[in-house]
Amino acid sequence: MTTIDLSTPTPPPSSLLDALPRRVALTLPELQLVAEHAGGAPLPFDVAEASEAPAFEDRLGASRGTTADVAYRDAVAALHDPAATLARRGLLVDGRLDDGLAGAVGLLATPTFAVEIDVVVDDVQVKAWHRTSDDAVAALATSDGIVFELGWFPTSAWPGELARVGVLPEDLASRTSSVPPLVDLPYELADAAIEAVTDSRSDLVQVLAAQHDGAVVGADGRPLSLAEVSTLLQALASEAQGRLRVMVADVSQEQTTVVGVRSWVLLADGWRSLRPHSDDGTSRVELRAVDAADLAADLAPVLTEVAG
Repeated sequence: MTTIDLSTPTPPPSSLLDALPRRVALTLPELQLVAEHAGGAPLPFDVAEASEAPAFEDRLGASRGTTADVAYRDAVAALHDPAATLARRGLLVDGRLDDGLAGAVGLLATPTFAVEIDVVVDDVQVKAWHRTSDDAVAALATSDGIVFELGWFPTSAWPGELARVGVLPEDLASRTSSVPPLVDLPYELADAAIEAVTDSRSDLVQVLAAQHDGAVVGADGRPLSLAEVSTLLQALASEAQGRLRVMVADVSQEQTTVVGVRSWVLLADGWRSLRPHSDDGTSRVELRAVDAADLAADLAPVLTEVAG
């Protein structure tokens, strides 16, 4: 059985260069041309063509979404010729694509398993696609769909690359959270309380807390008081300013199999991992304070399962 362990140190690489991830910034047209030169390798996302604008747009007028789509297409159309820019950077020489780029795009198209990451912080969204086979990983990421970062590296460097995805912006305001660093509560309670606060029915939070008296426990296993529970339930909804979601899938067979999902929520003082579990038939969720460097360890059990 193959085991992937991202939570413990890996053996040292045979050389410094073997351990260094290589990253290249590519515009969307450059990335598409690279894929074309790599044998027409498919990319892990779909791109709508300009001609695919809704047919009823002329009759209904431009919506906010339509305006954004037009701006996006105009931005892509204004980019320089991809063949010229790749050649100028030495990535496409006499019609021959850089070997590293070709291998990375090839791995994106034919992996053993896939990790897809979606991060939202305030109004910024980042999507990343990590693909791996044997001892190699290729990663593609973008925050605007126009400029992409393509990287490739050995699996020994993967924990560090995963951590980069969850790093918070330096200018993001941070303050003390009203949610304890570790708390375990019924999923039904958390879901209902967040919905109540979102619907401006904060008055229901205390009622919900009373219905689950003694069911919310802290790090020491002690049930929290009704006042503590009401405070943390309010905070779960009011402090949330981002999320991180990771899906792991086995793509080695003809039919893709989703093996596991990991979710984090961004509160006032940083990330909290969400770990669903069951206790005596009751669905519960554990919220634990984590940071970006913990993402690899959080994913390790899922990656081990998909590789088994």
